[in-house]
Amino acid sequence: MQTLHFHHIGIPVQEKIAGMSYNKELKLYATGYFENPYGIEWMYFDHDNPLPEIIKSMPHVAYRVNDLDEAIKDKNIILAPESPIDGVTVAFILDDMNLIELLQFDQPESKIWPHPNKFKI
Repeated sequence: MQTLHFHHIGIPVQEKIAGMSYNKELKLYATGYFENPYGIEWMYFDHDNPLPEIIKSMPHVAYRVNDLDEAIKDKNIILAPESPIDGVTVAFILDDMNLIELLQFDQPESKIWPHPNKFKI
């Protein structure tokens, strides 16, 4: 049985929010994930972002897993595993009405995405 570890909540928005950072490769703006201790991320997607529409329009909950392939086995896969950045592989599944992002890190997350404020309240 796969153990899920809460990672973040992603919330798509229809307008850019002040302070958002742009990721040209992912074609999205985001804010909040590194700035707050609660793991809440606000996302605005470019009009030509290639992700499935459900990811661009529906909030999701993300969990870190040790074995991504096992975690998505026999699930309704919305986005097959891909690596948006070296050291992390992600996939999205739809479980009933719940959009879930699953992340597998190949090295400590702090080396990939330093975020000193996350979960420190």
